[in-house]
Amino acid sequence: MYFSIDTDGAVPIYEQIVRQVKLAVADGILVGGQRVPSVRQLASQLAINSNTIARAYQELQADHVLEPLRGRGMIVRRDAINRCTKARNALVADGVRRALADALAGGMTADELREVFEMELQRQSSLIGNGKSREA
Repeated sequence: MYFSIDTDGAVPIYEQIVRQVKLAVADGILVGGQRVPSVRQLASQLAINSNTIARAYQELQADHVLEPLRGRGMIVRRDAINRCTKARNALVADGVRRALADALAGGMTADELREVFEMELQRQSSLIGNGKSREA
């Protein structure tokens, strides 16, 4: 699994890891029973303090996304997909709320917002349909 960490951003690094693991589970990139990198491996890979990774994994355990496998590290819980899908949907809804609030405060009309939304939805759907990355 690939992590994209913004060390200068407003979101704490451990929270970025938590979000990305939940999104990976919701998207089927990580599946129930799959092992995740050890704290030491991930800390080395990302060049981040191992305590930060441990904190993210502890939160993921508390959120019932990961579970320890005695002597072998952490695995994704088999029942984590529903929780992670709900978490992803909540993150998206929050982003939409913020974008709408900013657009309306900036003077955009509902019709202008609908037009922008429909155009972008069509563009993104076409990118995904062509096998291109969502980030393209």
